Amino acid sequence: MRFSGLRVLKEGLTGNRGWGPHWRDPAPKPAYDIVIIGGGGHGLATAFYLAKEHGLTNVAVLEKGYLGGGNVGRNTTIVRANYVLPGNSEFYSHSLKLWEGLEAELNYNVMHSQRGLINLFHSDGQRDAAARRGNAMINQGDDAELLDREGVRRLLPYLDYDQARFPIHGGLYHRRGGTARHDAVAWGFARGASTRGVDLIQNCEVTGIDTSGGKVTGVQTTRGMIRARKVAIVTAGRSGQVAAMAGLRLPIESHILQAFVTEGLKPVIDNVVTFGMGHFYISQSDKGGLVFGGDLDFYPSYAQRGNLPTAEHVMEAGMTLMPMIGKARVLRSWGGIMDMTPDGSPIIDRTHIEGLYLDCGWCYGGFKAVPGSGYALAHLLATDRPHDSARGFRLERFRDGVGLMDEEGTGAQHVTH
Repeated sequence: MRFSGLRVLKEGLTGNRGWGPHWRDPAPKPAYDIVIIGGGGHGLATAFYLAKEHGLTNVAVLEKGYLGGGNVGRNTTIVRANYVLPGNSEFYSHSLKLWEGLEAELNYNVMHSQRGLINLFHSDGQRDAAARRGNAMINQGDDAELLDREGVRRLLPYLDYDQARFPIHGGLYHRRGGTARHDAVAWGFARGASTRGVDLIQNCEVTGIDTSGGKVTGVQTTRGMIRARKVAIVTAGRSGQVAAMAGLRLPIESHILQAFVTEGLKPVIDNVVTFGMGHFYISQSDKGGLVFGGDLDFYPSYAQRGNLPTAEHVMEAGMTLMPMIGKARVLRSWGGIMDMTPDGSPIIDRTHIEGLYLDCGWCYGGFKAVPGSGYALAHLLATDRPHDSARGFRLERFRDGVGLMDEEGTGAQHVTH
């Protein structure tokens, strides 16, 4: 089934009776060449690129719930490539390029909107940091513009520019940044992988990882044992728990990151806006809701809910930046489990167990990394060589200290990233 304007018109005129399922619902086979644990954005993207780029289709994606039911379906949908450090910069640049061709590649509308992202700054020191980041982005081949106060005002006239505590001095404008529809991203990759022959197995929880003689041999699941030559752990905030099934202890802490959405409003916020002094970020969805978030809850947890002090902190930052949102009613909030590494950067690497691979530690960067992560992990699984864009994401940097990437300059601690 291929989507086109003509097909949409035809189905609309004939009662939409011709649409079929987006992906198959197969029973698990006894064995696969590759098993991917985790049916979120990264796992589904990996499966898609394994089939498309490497011709590997004897692959299964195992998801304990339903596809896209984890972090890919509960985030603030921001897509950007405004990183500064070597290792991160080239990876997110590559991922953004994949985003820009994704809808054509998947033949699926993921609602990728390059509406522009503006990081505000509020002091001379922050202006200098923004200029340095912008120069690094340009050197990487991406776009960046340093705006003064009036330049920001022309784009964002609704902000509070004259507050005494955090006056707005300007902003770093990343025009190619924006948003995408989170569920559509998961559905598009699932559809693309399934049509190429990958088995997507839902309601199939992995309960054990089997090894023999230092090699992975398969996985135990709630739907029986499945043999595999290679197994990839792609389970975001649950990575530490799943890796423990193979006897691995990962340098990861799992924390909760809350997000919020208001009632639908008329269009008012065209861009993605971040508040430099409050870790607050906001955009407006296509349905009109204001989607925003802030800091982690700052304590380890596997609960997909947050706490009220952090919610209050986020609301205070929003009101400081744009008092106009004060009367908007918050419809709902949710929490995603963030897999935090000590240096704030991810891991895409082999483990010391032959045939066992990791894709984890995405901290705040998981959604924007979906296509880049899938592409890089698929390359690693297919060739046993890291993709050029992800060479810095090795696991051993936390053992030997070589190549640590402290992107935020907050020190090598889980909780500060």
